Amino acid sequence: MLTGRTASARPRRDETEAAGHPSVDWQPASTSNYTASDRPTVYPIDHVVIHITQETYADTLSIFRDPARQVSAHYVVRSSDGHIAQCVREGDIAWHAGNWSYNTRSIGIEHEGWVDRPEYFSNALYEQSALLTAAICTEYGIPRDRAHIIGHHEVPGSDHTDPGPLWDWVRYIRLVNFA
Repeated sequence: MLTGRTASARPRRDETEAAGHPSVDWQPASTSNYTASDRPTVYPIDHVVIHITQETYADTLSIFRDPARQVSAHYVVRSSDGHIAQCVREGDIAWHAGNWSYNTRSIGIEHEGWVDRPEYFSNALYEQSALLTAAICTEYGIPRDRAHIIGHHEVPGSDHTDPGPLWDWVRYIRLVNFA
């Protein structure tokens, strides 16, 4: 059970214990790379969007900190150990989906790796991401299914292919449901 969530747009618990998960740390994106908001009061949150970084974990965090990049996600999951960084508060709108409507109503989770390199899709990455997604679904009443946990390529108007055909959706949704 997650604790400490208030009606305001503060992150869960505090900035160093986001999602009530001990390995999550606060690695803020540049304020130029997201929109401050008061979700879910202003916009309901009803989707989780799964991304693959096409970069390393460290490079992804650097990109999100660069104000010229105009991109962010709420979370980034590291391949080697499943460590999770929160980059944007859930109450704020990360610029991750390429579709404003989906940005306003979703939480974006980036996963370190490349769509054509399945060795990055480690057990730790799947397991820790699934725990995070399950917590988000519980927090906002999002059904734990493929209609609400979607790939970036499924966002209307997207020209992205992530998470790609090597992402194991059956395994992932199973892990989310058993978390």
